[in-house]
Amino acid sequence: MVECDEWGPEKIVKVYDAKTGMMGFSVIDNTALGPAKGGIRLESDVTIEEVARLARAMTWKCALADLPFGGGKSGIIADPKAVNKHKVVAAFSRALKQEIPEQYIAAPDMNMGEDEMKIFAEANGSMDACTGKPIDMGGLPHELGSTGFGVFHSILVALRYLNINAVGVTVAIEGFGNVGQFTAKFLSEKGVKIVAVSDSKGGIYNPSGLDVPKLINIKNEVGRVGNYEDAQKIEQSELFELDVDVLVPGARPDVITDKNVNKIKAKIVAEAANIPMTKDTEKVLHDRGVIVIPDFVCNAGGVISSYVEHIGGTNEEAFKMIEKKITANAKIMFDTAKKKGIMPRDAGLDIAHERVRKARDVRYEEIKD
Repeated sequence: MVECDEWGPEKIVKVYDAKTGMMGFSVIDNTALGPAKGGIRLESDVTIEEVARLARAMTWKCALADLPFGGGKSGIIADPKAVNKHKVVAAFSRALKQEIPEQYIAAPDMNMGEDEMKIFAEANGSMDACTGKPIDMGGLPHELGSTGFGVFHSILVALRYLNINAVGVTVAIEGFGNVGQFTAKFLSEKGVKIVAVSDSKGGIYNPSGLDVPKLINIKNEVGRVGNYEDAQKIEQSELFELDVDVLVPGARPDVITDKNVNKIKAKIVAEAANIPMTKDTEKVLHDRGVIVIPDFVCNAGGVISSYVEHIGGTNEEAFKMIEKKITANAKIMFDTAKKKGIMPRDAGLDIAHERVRKARDVRYEEIKD
């Protein structure tokens, strides 16, 4: 059950296509600042409740990044390994034609990449229907590393906040897809030591550090980090309990819970994934002195890149904007949190709330006039 509040959701659209069996939904959370922006998640177990939470995170992410977008998210219920992606993505796009692109602009998410965005745009009939399209369509696909680049810069700000030199800092990354790989790449190039990573098939750990370029090659060639030999095999759950400086949950929601939160030893938790824990769980870490970089700040690189694509910019322009905005946003969030004595999430939300509220009030005044 999705509950409505002062922010939304404004609209929940459920769609079905009898010919392909496509079943999905789109949650348009808030459009005060502009059309709702958010990716499409293709999973057999995706739910409206999960997507609604993700759409709300997008509302705050776009607001704090100071982008002319609202928040939205979509889900297609299908097994990514068994379904004909081309057919279901095209059917989903056609079904949302009334909402796109005036109310909602799509993007890649789990099991959706630039190829699927090409299908989505063509089926919809508008190149403005989505971002993350292939380069030859004028797109800036997330495969270029925009989200990981943003995670990297948010971690650098948090390290500076704690007066920790990045060189030699130890990091564990849950999830080694696009976001995890680029986060590891940029951090390792800065002298950070990646000591553990995991994927859906298991994890690996070497306290002396992993060879990131070699690991990325192995993952892309065979599809699993477990084939990396110079490391100890660990269970996915063990990664969260390692004695590291920075923990990066970068895959599924709700991976940090009341069952493992007190076993976390990291000084910084960077939420590269959306909603990897609840606010109450974040507070447990905050009360222990752990710095949590909330998802709507940490992983905003992707939506910032999407905005640059939307206005016809280049990849170089996107990366410059990502560094500038995430560095500034993270700093103002931490400064506000310190000044008010509150959690970083609450500080960031206060800023985002004010921006959305102001835009909403202006829209209501225009309607009244």
